Amino acid sequence: MLKLVASVWALLLGVFLIMIGNGMQSTLMGIRGEIEGFSTFALSLVTSGYFLGFLIGSRVTPKLIRQVGHVRAFAALGSLMSAVLIAYPLLTDPWSWTLLRIVLGFCMSGIYVTAESWLNDRATNETRGTMLSSYMLAQMAGLVGAQGLLNVGDAAGSSLFILASIFVSLAFTPVLLSAVPLPAVEAVKPMSLRDLYERSPTATVGTAIIGAIIAAQMGMAAVYGAKIGLNVRDVSLFIASIFVGSLIFQYPVGRLSDLMDRRILMISLAIVGALASILPFFIEGSFAVLLVAGLIAGGVATPLYSLMVAYTNDYLEREEMPSAASGMIFIYGLGAVTGPVVIGQTMELTGPVSFWVLLTVLFAVIAAYIGWRVTQRAAPAGDDSAYLGVLPNSSAVAVDAAYEWYEDAAQDAEEESGEENAGRDGSD
Repeated sequence: MLKLVASVWALLLGVFLIMIGNGMQSTLMGIRGEIEGFSTFALSLVTSGYFLGFLIGSRVTPKLIRQVGHVRAFAALGSLMSAVLIAYPLLTDPWSWTLLRIVLGFCMSGIYVTAESWLNDRATNETRGTMLSSYMLAQMAGLVGAQGLLNVGDAAGSSLFILASIFVSLAFTPVLLSAVPLPAVEAVKPMSLRDLYERSPTATVGTAIIGAIIAAQMGMAAVYGAKIGLNVRDVSLFIASIFVGSLIFQYPVGRLSDLMDRRILMISLAIVGALASILPFFIEGSFAVLLVAGLIAGGVATPLYSLMVAYTNDYLEREEMPSAASGMIFIYGLGAVTGPVVIGQTMELTGPVSFWVLLTVLFAVIAAYIGWRVTQRAAPAGDDSAYLGVLPNSSAVAVDAAYEWYEDAAQDAEEESGEENAGRDGSD
């Protein structure tokens, strides 16, 4: 495994450094916004700006890559992202920040497509699973590590934004020096919302709500922490707990998805998320409770997204999965754009604690809706599609690559099982 990871070390290092820069700015937005006196609603618009840019980028950047190539697109988007990070402390008003976040989301969308295309091109059938796991781990490690770096400077100054920009700039050096030309990215036309809903109403509605939840956790959680008076260290620990939870919950949820009806598992996770989210409302002032709530609520949200994707694919043919994945990313983006705005407006009107109340409501709506859908439709005959521990920001390239790996692994396992049975029959 070490030899395999070493073969793509430049890409993994680059992704790690990019996620440090991106993770720093995401949390800094809430902390610095409070220092500048931005309203909660204004910060919710800033938060949504990133996901709006990401949504636009998911449609535009594949065309850009086809026109200029992976290397040029990667370098251009990285340079623009680095410039945006430096511009934050220079343009300290909500509208400028919203525009900067839109550009940042656009850049990150293209960076994900490019990086994942390179990774998939380097992988073989035997190594694709390990490479994808290493890639996801590099992302999460960068996001968690970013929270610790927030304590090395003053959030009221420009040093932390400059540091984030430096990490992003450094990220492109190893990647571009080791990059090789790749085939043009084919833009997959997403399945229409109507078709997706007809195939799986459960996953379509659930993915939109999960988009709202995860976007709130990634952006508005820092705003919440700043509004209740947490210092930078405590805010960074709180955000880190959310990311750590999303990492450690993936494997056990994946195992459970192979053993039970996915809808029952989704209902259970949503209930757990709702119970965890309501804890800070009843037990105010306890930082330990806040960390536990972040760990659990963040931990169930990302696996819920993976379950929604897998459940949708239970009703699809293999050739339909890429377009369905692209459609699911779009639905997730719609929820991610609207969720922070709704939560921000509610926090503005009723106070910061409504952050947790609305998360509780959203988790409860998922549980209630899926519970109702269980009474309307039987489970698919065998959950044949894979549970893939992909992050919600993964492009359709990574999702499709993960399914290729799953199919290859399943086929190899079936062949090995057939050979073992044949050997037993021969010995008998």
